[in-house]
Amino acid sequence: MMLHDKPCGPPGILGIATRESAFVHAIASAGVAFAVTRSCSEGTSTMCGCDSHHKGPPGEGWKWGGCSEDAEFGVLVSREFADARENRPDARSAMNRHNNEAGRTTILDHMHLRCKCHGLSGSCEVKTCWWAQPDFRMLGDYLKDKYDSASEMVVEKHRESRGWVETLRAKYAFFKHPTERDLVYYEGSPNFCEPNPETGSFGTRERVCNVSSHGIEGCDLLCCGRGHNTRTEKRKEKCHCIFHWCCYVSCQECVRVYDVHTCK
Repeated sequence: MMLHDKPCGPPGILGIATRESAFVHAIASAGVAFAVTRSCSEGTSTMCGCDSHHKGPPGEGWKWGGCSEDAEFGVLVSREFADARENRPDARSAMNRHNNEAGRTTILDHMHLRCKCHGLSGSCEVKTCWWAQPDFRMLGDYLKDKYDSASEMVVEKHRESRGWVETLRAKYAFFKHPTERDLVYYEGSPNFCEPNPETGSFGTRERVCNVSSHGIEGCDLLCCGRGHNTRTEKRKEKCHCIFHWCCYVSCQECVRVYDVHTCK
């Protein structure tokens, strides 16, 4: 039996195999791994704890200590949870599995040593270090860069012993082939400039934009070529703050005028 070209999936934008869906799957999978790993290190989970398998001997001037976060266990739980439904032999499952793993790999790639000094009067006579996850904000920024450079794929069908199977192949052979750390997609993104209840887009009209930026938040891009309006806005802010001994701060209230730019 032939596979459907568009298998059933979640509604809205996540039902389309776009780069946005790729990003959501990657960061959600990373979020599960991150939360499980942090729960283990904080002792709030009874099924896991600290990572006792230190990677390498101590360095000069420090020794192993603290609670190294067991990211590999978190990744294992995330893999079992996020990939549980991605066992179909179709292109969308292949895409989701790839992007889920790319999100989890981001945590493993950015594990780093975190250290604490011990000694009298703040000295660093003894320094203990442990493996720690990066801040989740940093993971999100990294995956946002992967979203911007996501690889477009094409779907190929071939017959195996279990029936028809769909796989993904890079659409453009002259570009670098995507690695396990890259995000992949095979359908174009909808138009987010106008409201669309089917995709959940609210459009960009009346969105505040940055007139001096050439990035995605800039008025040229965010307003989709429609131009922007400018209005002045008065805001009350604390100013001329003074610290009084001891111990409070007194401030005056100032009114400042700002230019606010919104998309037409």
